[in-house]
Amino acid sequence: MFTGIILAVGKITAMTPRGGDMRLTIHTGKLPLADTNLGDSIAVNGVCLTAVELGHDYFVADVSNETLSRTSLATAQIGSPVNLELALTPTTRLGGHIVSGHVDGVGTIIDKKNDGRSIRFSVQAPDELAKYIAQKGSICINGISLTVNNVNGASFDINIVPHTLKETTLNDATIGTKVNLEVDILARYMERLMKGEAAAKPCSAVTMELLQNSGFLAQ
Repeated sequence: MFTGIILAVGKITAMTPRGGDMRLTIHTGKLPLADTNLGDSIAVNGVCLTAVELGHDYFVADVSNETLSRTSLATAQIGSPVNLELALTPTTRLGGHIVSGHVDGVGTIIDKKNDGRSIRFSVQAPDELAKYIAQKGSICINGISLTVNNVNGASFDINIVPHTLKETTLNDATIGTKVNLEVDILARYMERLMKGEAAAKPCSAVTMELLQNSGFLAQ
């Protein structure tokens, strides 16, 4: 588990194909690794990866085909900057929201403009994620815990304050940049709970009938 508060910006320094998967070497910048052990989880652009090798300023992680197919790591290159966060501990301040590091889909930045001293980004999410994104709700973008300011269908707006711009890779993001999205874990569990006994059936979905029967729509 993570909080979505980025601790450092690192850089991919090597990408080695391994039997259809990928092994990444990541320079960790100012990320504190003194208390990190082999097998610990580190979030890389919001993707939970396991450290299989550690140095004083780098770590190595294996990336499965499943992860490559669902995240922007599939298009990463040597030299690409990445947001880094260590897994939370019982004493960690929960400054963001609960982040699992399990990416739900890849979005695209479709607009970027100044908003006072902040930058307002518009992000197009995959259609299937739209139902999980709510105004003033939480969303994780490339590992960063952010608040949704406005929602329009499957697109939404976020405001990035100067500190976050300085300390994350969003400072270099432009229109067309692909970003990893993780919706609020509570929304995912709520959908599953609403299905009730129907959750045990294959391919069960939340329908208008289910919403009405569950009391979310007027009879």
